[in-house]
Amino acid sequence: MQFPKVRLSQLFITLLLLSTTIVEAQKNKGKLFIIGGGKRSDVLMNQMLKVADLKTKDFIVVLPMSSEEPDSAYIYFKKQLSKLTPRPIVMLNFDKTTSQNKVLTDSLQKAKLIFISGGDQTRFMGVVRGTPIYDAIHKAHQNGSTIAGTSAGAAVMCENMITGNQKLETKYTETFDNIRYDNLEINSGLGLVKNVIIDQHFLKRSRYNRLLTGLVDFPNHVGIGIDESTAIVVRDKTVEVVGESEVIVVKNPKEIKKVPKNHLVSIKSLEMSVLIEGQKFNIQ
Repeated sequence: MQFPKVRLSQLFITLLLLSTTIVEAQKNKGKLFIIGGGKRSDVLMNQMLKVADLKTKDFIVVLPMSSEEPDSAYIYFKKQLSKLTPRPIVMLNFDKTTSQNKVLTDSLQKAKLIFISGGDQTRFMGVVRGTPIYDAIHKAHQNGSTIAGTSAGAAVMCENMITGNQKLETKYTETFDNIRYDNLEINSGLGLVKNVIIDQHFLKRSRYNRLLTGLVDFPNHVGIGIDESTAIVVRDKTVEVVGESEVIVVKNPKEIKKVPKNHLVSIKSLEMSVLIEGQKFNIQ
């Protein structure tokens, strides 16, 4: 049997086109709108709606599982957004039982804008991790939906998620008193953004020590501290700052030295940026 002759150049071009198609298919079409907590102005919420680019038949889903008072979180959000958009706004307050409800998770996947409330990010991931909710959020993002969140809803966006707790201290504090390695408690988050550590309420609560602690433990990550009433918009690998305050970006720590006796650490140098609305930076 004779096989048709194929030129190597033709084969190379075919494989290149195929690989490019696969890579493009794997890219998420959606965006992330990550808010640092605090008051959300109508201006900021209109920016979120502009990013989401809602059409006539689109709807918005609120996931309030981070909050101790999920109904209140939903009502507050709906009251504000109903003034800004005619699109339907619904709450899906999942628990371990309803997380397996295919009708609900299919509805979540079809939402054009998904908003994750503030509260406790560990509580949220305790409901979502390893369930169809997690898959539905990822599929929605891959298909072009915008995933938004504030405070705890910002922290959950990361693959390596800050819980807010310290391994070397039993009492919770809003910030860390010092910079010590192997002190930051990390759990798995949604993983919608990779190689990034996000901290929220950043300038308002002076969380520099906490973010630098994360950068010591994950030196290949980019540390992003988002202040209140401020957000970042993530479009693939490009990040843009919007809102009233600032975003702190720290990366590339050099010559990290760790002292085992008391977990102290030194960093010879690192890159730090203070960014305001309209400025952009890239992530890996």
